[in-house]
Order: sequence, then C-alpha cells, then structure tokens
Amino acid sequence: MKAISGTNLEQAKFHNRRVVIEAVRTNGPLSRAAIARMTALTAQTVSNIVEELERSHLLVAAKAQKLARGQPIIPYSINPHGAYSIGLELGRQRASGVLTDLSGGVCARIERHIEHPDPQRAMPVLQSIVEDLQQAFVFDRNRLLGVGMALPGRYADGGTTSLSPLNLPGWQGFPVGQELEQRVKVPVLVENDATAAAIGERLHGVARGFASFVYLFLAGGGGIGAGMFLDGHLYKGSRNNAGEIGHIIVEPHGKLCSCGKRGCLDRYISLTVAYEFMGIANAEELSPDDLDALVVKGGEGLDAWLDQAVQPLRQTVDFLELAFDPQTIVLGGSISTPLMQRLAERLEPLHIPIDPSQKRTIPRVMIGMTGKDTAILGAAALPIFSETNPRFDVLQKPLG
Repeated sequence: MKAISGTNLEQAKFHNRRVVIEAVRTNGPLSRAAIARMTALTAQTVSNIVEELERSHLLVAAKAQKLARGQPIIPYSINPHGAYSIGLELGRQRASGVLTDLSGGVCARIERHIEHPDPQRAMPVLQSIVEDLQQAFVFDRNRLLGVGMALPGRYADGGTTSLSPLNLPGWQGFPVGQELEQRVKVPVLVENDATAAAIGERLHGVARGFASFVYLFLAGGGGIGAGMFLDGHLYKGSRNNAGEIGHIIVEPHGKLCSCGKRGCLDRYISLTVAYEFMGIANAEELSPDDLDALVVKGGEGLDAWLDQAVQPLRQTVDFLELAFDPQTIVLGGSISTPLMQRLAERLEPLHIPIDPSQKRTIPRVMIGMTGKDTAILGAAALPIFSETNPRFDVLQKPLG
C-alpha cells in the first residue's frame, strides 16, 4: 500500500482532508483505523475528516465487515457521484466538452463545429457548451467543482497563454480562464495540455498511485510536451514552463525547428513530422477521425517515420531517467493506441539504466491514455485534482 504523511497542525486541516482523500483514492476502500495508520494522523483527526467528507458526499461507507476479533470495521471509498467536473477542448474546427464524475467517468459529451476559432467566436461557443452540459445530465449543481481547459503552448504569469494555441490568431496574451469564468460563473482552470494529461493519468490511469513519473504527451496538432510528478508534487517550474521537452536537441545541427534551433525532438517524433513522411500536405484541414484512418492505413511513409523516431525518443527516455529518476515514463497523447504501441515496441532495447542490477517491479516505459479524448479528459481532471490533491506547500513556513 502507498503511504502519505499528514500533519495534525490545525492550520493544515485542508491539507489533511486532501491526504485522506488521496489515501482512499490510491488504495481503495479503507477503514478509519487503516487511514490513520497510513497517514500518521490521529484517530480523532481521521474520524472528524471522514465524517465531514461523508457529509459532503465525497466518501461513501460500505457495509460493516465483521472481524474474527474486535468491532466490525466500515470501509470508506470515493463516491463517484460526490462531485463533477467539466473539461473543454478547442481545436481548429471544433470545440468539445465533457461532464465527468469524480472517478473520471463521462456522464455527458457535446461537440460543436466552429470555423476560425478566435476568442470572439470561440468564447460564446465554449460558454454554451458548459451551460448545455449541465442540462444534459441530471445532477446536483452544487457538486460541480468547476471547468478545466487544456491548451497547447506555454504560460505567462497568471495563467495567460504566452503562445497562440494551435497557431490561431487572437489568442496570444488572451486571459482565457478569467474571461470564461466571468461567463460561466464557476471556477475555471486552464493548463498546458501535457500537464493536464499527466494529472488525468495520475487520477484515473496507469500512473495512479505513482509518486514520481514523467508523462510524454504527443499532441494531435503536432509537438511533444511533458507533464511531471516528482515525489508526489506536480512540478511546473519557476515560470510554469517545465516540460517543454520537444525543444531539447537530440540531433546536433539537425533539422530546423520553429523555435529557431536545429535538431529539436519535435522535428523527429511529432505527429506533424509523421504526416510529412506520409505525404499528407493538408493535415490541418482534416478531422481527427480522417487523420486516424490514414495512420491506421499506414504504409512505407509511416514505417519510415517510426524508424527515424525511435532513436531520438530512446535518447529522451534515457535523459529523463537520469535527470529525474522517475518510477516510470508514460507515453500518451492524441496519437492512436495502435500507433503508440508500435512506437513503444521499437524502443526496446532501451539504453542501459544507471543501476542495471536494481530489480524493477514497474516497467521503465508504460502506455497511458491515448486517442482524441486524452486532452479533454485531462482538462476535466483539473478541478478534481485542485480540490482533492494534497497541498504540501501549506506546510511550508514563510521565510523571515
């Protein structure tokens, strides 16, 4: 079982609440005594928190289980219907939204066609999707935690995007989170798509329960980014730009990249490069389903892309292992599952690890969520993560 330490300081009660939720989420149904042992919290503190979470419908009690000795125990588990979240995604030709429950299950979905989605056209559409999703499924609106939106690009202070998502006009510097929150009247969280996908993977995917992992996100619109959890913390860097892995140089004096450097990882393993190898000149005009069909069809161009992508990706895995010592590296993104499997299979043999004699119980590379829903489900995970993930920063005393 995975243990996570709490604190009995009164000022950290919100942290303790999240610690209890995290313990139950990662380990399954737990009794109050088991939660206390796992979190190092006092029995009374756990009892108070569990009662509060049960009243809030975030935890649900199962039937009492009789033991050979002593009093029966009551296991508590996460209540999927205890809270809900909305995830949004904006593409070149469409805007999509999903309503999910606390377990990540999709309760409702809406997709709308939109041409030239600049802020003036897109914001009313996104607002209507949020409002219509709340009508499409019967639930207690007071249990809606908020709206999450995943966008490609980097972020300036305050969460304003510093690069135009999808290279569309009008978005650079636009405070999308603030503007959307004013429209929908619920909290809105905006995050880099790779980081959002990593959060979704930790809450609901193969990285559930892992304290340290790197999620490599291959975006459908091209490019590769990384989301990182290190020792249980989401690591975003000093300016929220950690994970721009697509611009590490894997081939000195190699192909020219849009960033101005040569030999960047993006120029070898992104889907944009795959489309170039396949001779698809109008990828931006095709729907995700049409692109998936072409990828499934395969051919010599796709095989050539896989062949030249393997060594740069293998080199990247080696770098990430040496730099961050993660439990595993998760491959995911908008790329189709069959294509991701073909890419992962060709990675073997990986470079020799730093300690080859150490016995591993977790694969060095795992395949996580793939397909066109990866980013939007990651977006829906943002409000849930914000509400339930332990906040270690509340335990830090200010300097001076």
